[in-house]
Amino acid sequence: MTRVLIALTSHSQLGDTGRTTGFYASEAAEPWSVFTAAGFDVDLVSVAGGRPPIDGLDEDDPIQQKFLASVDLEQTPAAAGLDASAYDAIFFAGGHGTVWDFPNDEALASLAAGIYENGGVVAAVCHGPSALVNLTLSDGRHLVDGKNVAAFTNAEEAAVGLTEVVPFLLADALTARGAIHHPAANFTPQAVTDGRLVTGQNPQSATSTAEAVVAVLTT
Repeated sequence: MTRVLIALTSHSQLGDTGRTTGFYASEAAEPWSVFTAAGFDVDLVSVAGGRPPIDGLDEDDPIQQKFLASVDLEQTPAAAGLDASAYDAIFFAGGHGTVWDFPNDEALASLAAGIYENGGVVAAVCHGPSALVNLTLSDGRHLVDGKNVAAFTNAEEAAVGLTEVVPFLLADALTARGAIHHPAANFTPQAVTDGRLVTGQNPQSATSTAEAVVAVLTT
């Protein structure tokens, strides 16, 4: 049985704006739906364990409601308690919270590197690729070095008015690690596959990014 891990942020504060953030509901729910429809087992992991904060929840969205009814968000494990050899892929869901806690979670990075070096897939959507900024392999190279990627763009960050709020601009940070960033028009679907690295640009790319993961795992 193919097993996929969906990783979620535990960070709930949107900088000093006084607003809350977290993982973006559709960016976990839609991939979960794609993976379960493909017959995969899907587990969750979060940076701090326990219940991760949710952002952008649509109470009327049937996929999001089915996701929330089917998973145990109260008891998500932290990465340190998981074994990379148990998983065929890890999918980093986005949400602005990720840019604060994904890059510096060494246990999560180690878990993802282990999955990748065992022949598995590393995937991320929207701000989820912030997990890739400091992700290095056993040879010391950044996973994204020389790889084609998609991620939330500088133009999209400006469009939502958070350029001065986030601790770094994701597209710039990935480029600084050697990634080749491919921006599409604002808020249009964009998923990029480079070997066993699959990335998507924005919430509109969550389903297509997950479908690309399925394609890699089943071919």
